[in-house]
Amino acid sequence: MTATPAIGARTAGPDLLRSVFRRHAAGVAVITAAHGGRPVGFTATSLTSVSADPPMVSFGVGTGASSWPAIRETGHVGVHILGEHQQELAATFARSGADRFGAPTAWREGPEGVPVLDGTPAWLVCRIVARVPAGDHRLVLAEAVAGDPDGEGRPLLYQGGRFNALRD
Repeated sequence: MTATPAIGARTAGPDLLRSVFRRHAAGVAVITAAHGGRPVGFTATSLTSVSADPPMVSFGVGTGASSWPAIRETGHVGVHILGEHQQELAATFARSGADRFGAPTAWREGPEGVPVLDGTPAWLVCRIVARVPAGDHRLVLAEAVAGDPDGEGRPLLYQGGRFNALRD
């Protein structure tokens, strides 16, 4: 018996993957690092909890991204869970060429010299343990070394090419 493609099935490729994942709601995070004495960061929707013991997360970063050189060379990163009140912050860290750490972004130097954003519902500082090649990206595995889960706000989501809030 020969398998027939499902009705409407398209050939796999970058456009299909983007179209499918526009239908997927994901939490929004900002990843930060220090590089050459200055802060860098980017918006990520690929953040995943990997392990509770040891406490480990993963995220993807494109090798063509402006933040990749810092992530490639640094030992620690900041992982910030954004709240629905931080749509503009998410957009700033997603925008190419933006002054991501200029006003109105509020931040401070945190553990291990990592930039920590103010006003997020939760954040971690993590030690990078691996950078795994994955196509045009690297999958970064990082172990939490410090953090704060007690900030205010409900989580920000990304779906359909837009930032969204949870509905009750």
